[in-house]
Amino acid sequence: MTASADVVVVGGGIAGGALATVLARAGLDVVVLERQTVYRDKVRGEVFLPWGAAEARTLGLEQVLLDAGGGYATRLGRFEEWIPPEEAESQAIPLDRLLPGVPGSLNVGHPQACEALVRAAEAAGARVVRGVGEVTLGAHDRTSVVYELDDLDHEIRCRLVVGADGRRSGIRRQAGIDLEESAPASMAGGMLVDAPAWPAHLNATGTERDVYCLVFPRPAGMVRVYLLWSLDQGGRFTGPERQREFLAACRLRSLPHTDAITSATPAGPCSSYPMTDSWCDRITDDGVVLVGDAAGWNDPVIGQGVSIALRDARMVSEVLLGSSSWSAAAFAGYAEERAERMRRLRAAAHVATVLRVAFGPEAAARRRRWFDLAAADPKVLAPLLAALVGPDRVGAEAFTNDVAERVLSA
Repeated sequence: MTASADVVVVGGGIAGGALATVLARAGLDVVVLERQTVYRDKVRGEVFLPWGAAEARTLGLEQVLLDAGGGYATRLGRFEEWIPPEEAESQAIPLDRLLPGVPGSLNVGHPQACEALVRAAEAAGARVVRGVGEVTLGAHDRTSVVYELDDLDHEIRCRLVVGADGRRSGIRRQAGIDLEESAPASMAGGMLVDAPAWPAHLNATGTERDVYCLVFPRPAGMVRVYLLWSLDQGGRFTGPERQREFLAACRLRSLPHTDAITSATPAGPCSSYPMTDSWCDRITDDGVVLVGDAAGWNDPVIGQGVSIALRDARMVSEVLLGSSSWSAAAFAGYAEERAERMRRLRAAAHVATVLRVAFGPEAAARRRRWFDLAAADPKVLAPLLAALVGPDRVGAEAFTNDVAERVLSA
């Protein structure tokens, strides 16, 4: 069975669904091939920090994400062991003042966002095929794909294949594009909880004892909580009592409203995974371009995944809608920008890991010295500011070895 399309998007996650929606709205013939029939909670990817929210607005997708149950958090509290929690909360970063017209951090469930985006693509005219099996690039050229569905092979002739099929991308592998991945820098676990007493406007981060905690609320009382810990502790929260143990580990004296979390009701799976960075030597080939995690991901310690995905979708859509040439050379600007963007975010993630996912009295003293240094020299804040406003809005000098050494030697 053979069909045709302008673009075949393999993967209906954030990057694939966003790109398909934008292209279909512009009148291109788009097919989305998605393995999952129902999106499941992978315990990651639900925080569009202000620069990601700005990308959603530019793409015309902000309302789609809000209608999927998303909402804006307007403050980011940074909580430390030596600062009373009420004082730290009063000094929270105003997320709604960082970028013009952006109300803050747009928090939305990952499964809900994926579903909303592919439905928006369908509403715009894209054909979405769910439950597909293996997807194979054309044997003789890259202008077709063959996918398996209900024990039948289906072929689609197209001008471009977009690999949006995640970290284990089959399209990347078939295109002969190499992926490099760092050794794990730390471990993380997360869980969605029903915690209506947590303030809906407040994102929170803080290091205490042997964990780095992050809290991201969304409407209707749902809150995503993450804990990060050092590699030498191995897997935590993996046994039959993992949900109870996870919530108990969230009892931090430095965190305000901590009872709202520790007494919350689990509302999703509790799972953990290693925190790594990755990158590709290239992200295009004749007839193929990669977006989202398929093109390499940033260590999630600074929460950039979905914002990266939307920037990828915007840049690829601008090429496709602005040029008649869809050759690999046409995506050179996107590839160059992404390589530098990810380099900067790797630097920011490294700084965040050394500062935040480090424990004990010496590490706490280093964080305190860093806070004092940042008060005297705002330049040392720049790598972490990039995670909020976008790596392109911070000067390149912030990502030099000199700045990194100043931060890490605090």
